[in-house]
Order: sequence, then C-alpha cells, then structure tokens
Amino acid sequence: MNKNHLYLLIIAGLIAVLGYQIWNISTQGSADTTTSTDVNEVVMYKNPGCQCCTRWAGHMERAGFSVTEKPTDRLPTIKAEQDVPYNMGACHTAIVNGYVIEGHVPIADVQRLLKEQPDAKGIAVPGMPVGSPGMESSNPEPYKVYLIGNDGSQSVYAQH
Repeated sequence: MNKNHLYLLIIAGLIAVLGYQIWNISTQGSADTTTSTDVNEVVMYKNPGCQCCTRWAGHMERAGFSVTEKPTDRLPTIKAEQDVPYNMGACHTAIVNGYVIEGHVPIADVQRLLKEQPDAKGIAVPGMPVGSPGMESSNPEPYKVYLIGNDGSQSVYAQH
C-alpha cells in the first residue's frame, strides 16, 4: 500500500468518527432538552440562617423541583432588581422559569403558574403567614397568593 492510500484511509476514518460524534451529540442534545423541562430549577435568595426558607425549599424539592439556596445580605436589593412591590415582600425571593416566587407560596400555586404561564412578573405570599409551606402550625391562618403583573399590579391568584 502506498503513502497516498494510507492518507486517504486515515482521512476517511477521521471523517467517519467525526460524523458519528456529530450525530451522537445532536441526539443527546434533544434528549437533554426533554429531560430538563421535567425538573424546574429554582434559585432562592434568602437571609443567611433563615430556616423557614429552607423548609419551603424542602417542600419544593419533594415536589420535584431542583432548588439552589443562595443566602445573601442583599435581599432588599434583589427584590428591587426583580421589581417585587414593597407590599408583596416576604422572607425569600425565588426565581423559577423566569417567574418571581416571593415568599411561602404553596407548591400547587407554583405549578399552576408554570402550567398557565400568564404574562406576569410572578406570584407572592406577602409576609410570613402561619400555616403556609415552611411556616407549618397547628393553628394556621388564612392567607392569599397574589399575581404580580409586569406593571406591578396585584390581583388575588389563590386563597388558602
């Protein structure tokens, strides 16, 4: 076998390997896209040491969400950056699929938001109502979940 034939065989082999790798990557990419929508990633900003926020994150994880807790001393700044109205503020601010989840919002309401995908900033449970997820109590109090519009408007989204 002469030198030219050897070079052609090497080049053909490299092209075959490259083609296989491109095909393999493209099929893996589409499989990854489907599985990534199965688990919603949540980034939760909270005051350092706040355990009720960690308990809320636990509820989210048990419901199939992937939660990253980010303790910070800049929580008011983060709320302002996310355009959370002052009267809607709570002890933590979470972001999931581009929506703001402010405070101890029940998982069913988060799931509803993600399913309906309203044109809104997000949802909020102002304050820290006793009986909300992460604030469990034998004497729960009624509370509301508010939809925050992109313009800052607020309307009742759910009642518990």
